Amino acid sequence: MRFRLEHTSGEARVGVLSSAHGDVPTPVFMPVGTQASIKGVAPRDLVEIGTSVVLANTYHLYLRPGTGVIEHAGGLHRFMNWQGPILTDSGGYQVFSLAELRGFTEEGVEFTSHVDGSRHVFTPEGVVDIQRSLGSDIMMVLDECPPYPSPQGELRRAVERTTAWAARSRQRFSETGPLYGHEQALLPVIQGGVEHELRRRSALELMDQGFDGYAIGGLSVGEPETLMYETTEFCTELLPAERPRYLMGVGTPQNILECVERGVDMFDCVLPTRNARNGVLFTHTGRLNLLNARFGDDHTPVDSECSCSTCTGFSRAYLRHLFKARELLGYQLATIHNLAFYQWLMGETRLAIKENRFRSWKTAVLGQMSAAEVSSETY
Repeated sequence: MRFRLEHTSGEARVGVLSSAHGDVPTPVFMPVGTQASIKGVAPRDLVEIGTSVVLANTYHLYLRPGTGVIEHAGGLHRFMNWQGPILTDSGGYQVFSLAELRGFTEEGVEFTSHVDGSRHVFTPEGVVDIQRSLGSDIMMVLDECPPYPSPQGELRRAVERTTAWAARSRQRFSETGPLYGHEQALLPVIQGGVEHELRRRSALELMDQGFDGYAIGGLSVGEPETLMYETTEFCTELLPAERPRYLMGVGTPQNILECVERGVDMFDCVLPTRNARNGVLFTHTGRLNLLNARFGDDHTPVDSECSCSTCTGFSRAYLRHLFKARELLGYQLATIHNLAFYQWLMGETRLAIKENRFRSWKTAVLGQMSAAEVSSETY
């Protein structure tokens, strides 16, 4: 993986992340395909709306269908018929948030599967091996993500464990090679809650090890937005300019733009796809709740400024009908639109940075969304 920084406007950056499966213009939003599928959307739809990279999850794919199945298919790209770059999360967050009866040791984490109750152990080395089997372009190291709030001692232990696990992951990565003929990159995760000194320690220790890029984890887990922004900015100021910066799990349009302004390059979140499945769509003028009765006879597009196949072919009334009738097509059309909106947002973000007008553009676009936002109340 290579990263080329092309332009800056303040701390906001435009760059290109290059991998064996294609280039990714940054800042970028990565749709979440947890189980090798963006729910309700086919790969061709993702290509049509301009998606350059997707995310899949190690924990879920390890449990189901298993690495043996994916290896037999020739790797994750062939298995899910996605030709672009793929980033795989380490599965650490899912272990901590989904699994029950988990137990931490310095060696790794033992957990009970949420699928069938079977017992498993994730070690830093094992998670690297799993991601070698998946064949993703960007691999994440196993880290410990403590909840918010957590006592200082727990945060410190999580930082120490995350640093140690990153070193073991990097060693395993250097000892093994890719299985499918393309190189893979390895990224660690900076932890430390909202404690600046712990964040500094985590970032500096991981930078000393030397990685292809750096992720900021443990945010958007319940802390106030102001603390999320402060912590993000504190981390990006420490990180090298020549490496990509990935803020994990942060995903409202406002959150993304605020963090782009603080120097972040990569984002992922389930928000646009999850909201779509609940009938909440993002538009140029704010959120729109399709379940609202006022849209029952509204034959205008979801977003008149959007050129996605949903907006050019279907009306608000039709989508509301699909949701009320629980027709699967409604979930698909809504998801296509929300992901198209996020791709539009990132494209305009990159253009505004290149033209040195990002801050004023961000203020204007967020003001428009806020001032004209359609009520999300359901009648």
